[in-house]
Amino acid sequence: MKLLKSLTRRALFTAALIGVAAGAQARSFEDIKKDGKIVIATEGQFAPFNFFQGAKLTGFEVEVAEAVAAKMGLKVEWKALSFDALLTGLRQDRWDMVIASHGITEERAKAVTFTEPHYCSGGVIITKNPAIKTAKDLAGKVIAVQTGTTYQENVKKVSAVKEIKNFPQDTDARAALASDRVDAWVTDRFVALNSLQANPAAGLKMGDFLFIERIASAVAKGNTGLAGEINKGLAAILADGSYAAISKKYFNDDIRCK
Repeated sequence: MKLLKSLTRRALFTAALIGVAAGAQARSFEDIKKDGKIVIATEGQFAPFNFFQGAKLTGFEVEVAEAVAAKMGLKVEWKALSFDALLTGLRQDRWDMVIASHGITEERAKAVTFTEPHYCSGGVIITKNPAIKTAKDLAGKVIAVQTGTTYQENVKKVSAVKEIKNFPQDTDARAALASDRVDAWVTDRFVALNSLQANPAAGLKMGDFLFIERIASAVAKGNTGLAGEINKGLAAILADGSYAAISKKYFNDDIRCK
């Protein structure tokens, strides 16, 4: 089977992806523990969750992953690359874990093993026109989304949308709205808040949620031992206050799933 080309941030993995054979055996937690480090992949282009400050990779998800790894007694080796390669790389044993704001979906869960969610959010409608707030208001409009994401998939479900314009990065979709090439942009709520606060002069306005989703890291399909240890680490930072501190640093709020 051939792999579909469009595999991106919140993209739905298809049966074609599931049929691709893994290039190697995923490392077990025992193997990783012996090595002393876990290899984690992210995109680095999705502020405030994962992004670069100069040459330094940082963000909410980066700090959460490092805190979880510390609870596991591990150091982190980071890989930053295009979103479309992230989950595919788990099939090829190129890294042990991915954390890049992937919404949990049934189709994705057929191809990878998700951990417990590290935050809950959803796709919101962002426009310059205050009259565009709800899904119904998107009728007859041109909408910008990152290619293949769950944002794209949910906009497709909205009846009477005039056109969906796909962009390789979420920042490209935002730029299309800022330059009036589209009527609306659908993205993560917290990404939207970050954009609105960073550039209030842009005149962007937040409308309603288009959908809600739980966001989790992922490991290779069937690597339940590693997923279980990640879940233990996540539970530990949720309990000891370190998760709350990281969350409040980036959002002034605790964004764990409740």
